[in-house]
Amino acid sequence: MLAALLCAFPDLSFACACGCGIFDVGTSSMYASHAGAMVFAEFDYLDQSHNHSGTAAAPAGDNPDKAIRSSFMTIGGQYQFNRRWGVTVELPYWERYFQTTDGGTGEIVAYRHGAVGDIRLKATYAGLSADMSTGLTVGVKLANGDTSYAGFDADTQIGSGSTDALLGAYHLGRLTADNRWSYFLQGQWDQPLVHKDNYRPGAEGVVAFGAYFEGWSTQRNLRIVPIAQLRAVYRRADGGADALVADTGYTRVLVSPGAELAWDNVRIYADVALPLYTNARGNQLFANEMWKINASYHF
Repeated sequence: MLAALLCAFPDLSFACACGCGIFDVGTSSMYASHAGAMVFAEFDYLDQSHNHSGTAAAPAGDNPDKAIRSSFMTIGGQYQFNRRWGVTVELPYWERYFQTTDGGTGEIVAYRHGAVGDIRLKATYAGLSADMSTGLTVGVKLANGDTSYAGFDADTQIGSGSTDALLGAYHLGRLTADNRWSYFLQGQWDQPLVHKDNYRPGAEGVVAFGAYFEGWSTQRNLRIVPIAQLRAVYRRADGGADALVADTGYTRVLVSPGAELAWDNVRIYADVALPLYTNARGNQLFANEMWKINASYHF
């Protein structure tokens, strides 16, 4: 089984209400086949510069925000106590460029800021079936990320300002009798529990289906594994006095072709997420491509 399938899923909740829309739907622990530890580093990038309203592109002039370019860097680790139980921790650092219209002068202004994001802690239980193919995840997103930068709106701050419950389930299976093609199904819901009085980020859910080929091996024990996934993301509108209720909340469907390189204990995974369908409330900025690369080492 593909032990590093964590990389097939986004490992961060990029929770800006204006349409980041990549959601954490997996951790490495759910795919581990034995006890042990793993560390990883990941880089994600998206350029939100396309205005959408409803299911169609909309004029840029309808949205006071013009661009949000974000780099997400994450380090983390996973420890699998046994095949049933595992825990994962993720520590993100974000850098964001935000271009918007000044409410007083009407001029275009830009801000750039970097800071530690919200830490995520998660536990995985894989014992719902005898073959360990079905499991549950439960976790928490902390409210430690920076929410004080003056140049950013409430929904573009690096931290969400909320403590969230993360609840999910998954299933792994085989597509062919020779075990060369496999699939995974997973869903997760992110529910803010404690938040600021003036801003509550919208709850968000995702369902993902993916398939992968067991791969081709070279004479030097390098294995190449193609992976593809389809996922649907739903986000509710934000709430609170600082929220843009009419311009938050969306539904998206994305496809993500990718590949993993595996050599001994090292895994390197990369993919690009491409939107197939977007339905946005009001006017929101979205990215046309979302890039990811993840490197992990398994002890």
